[in-house]
Amino acid sequence: MTGLPWTEIVYPALTFVLLTGYHLYWAWQVRRAPLITYLGVTRHLRFMWVESVIRERRDILSVQTLRNWVMAASFLASTAMLIGLGLLSFLFRAELLAELNFELTAIFTRVQTLFLAKLMLLSLHFFFAFFSFTLSIRYLNQVNFLINVPAACDPVLTPGFIAHTLDLGMLHYTLGMRAYYLAVPVALWLFGPLWMFLGALVLTVVLYHLDHCCSLDYSTATCQVPGGAQEGGCREAGG
Repeated sequence: MTGLPWTEIVYPALTFVLLTGYHLYWAWQVRRAPLITYLGVTRHLRFMWVESVIRERRDILSVQTLRNWVMAASFLASTAMLIGLGLLSFLFRAELLAELNFELTAIFTRVQTLFLAKLMLLSLHFFFAFFSFTLSIRYLNQVNFLINVPAACDPVLTPGFIAHTLDLGMLHYTLGMRAYYLAVPVALWLFGPLWMFLGALVLTVVLYHLDHCCSLDYSTATCQVPGGAQEGGCREAGG
């Protein structure tokens, strides 16, 4: 990597270690103590929501809620594709085609070609977001059918199975949003590696507050969903 300043090596490496380390820590918490993370809490509440819809036959509520999620995912998928294609159109301008070298060993030999690699990496983030949101739409559309099928018609369609399918859709939705968030440090990298590292530090703090419950102890929460009642809710144990 002749010709690259040391900052283009050290700061991106630190950024990668920082963001990867945080997400490994977050994944460990989701697995070991899910109810102190918003991902675990919402997964638990989605199961209660599915059970409530099935028991009380809230068909209109389920269709409207899932439709809102599908519309949001469709908008974000379209936006990600437009941004990704816009970056590629800038990357492959006619006057730049002669300068591009597709040999992997030659991409990082000059600082000016590193800028093109940064744009390629940024576009990959948005393409990943596009595929994540489209997969989310796929699972949400499946839930639209599954949740309205009477349980007596198929014993496989339990609330747990439907909630698992919904969780897959929302997991891909979360991955798509995460791709949007992680595109911020990559975009700042276009202005310099130090900006990338500082953006990663700020993003880590923001993601920590978005991913973790703050003052409420959700680990002591219990939910009751009456079978025939029209109202149900969550309360804290002992509250």
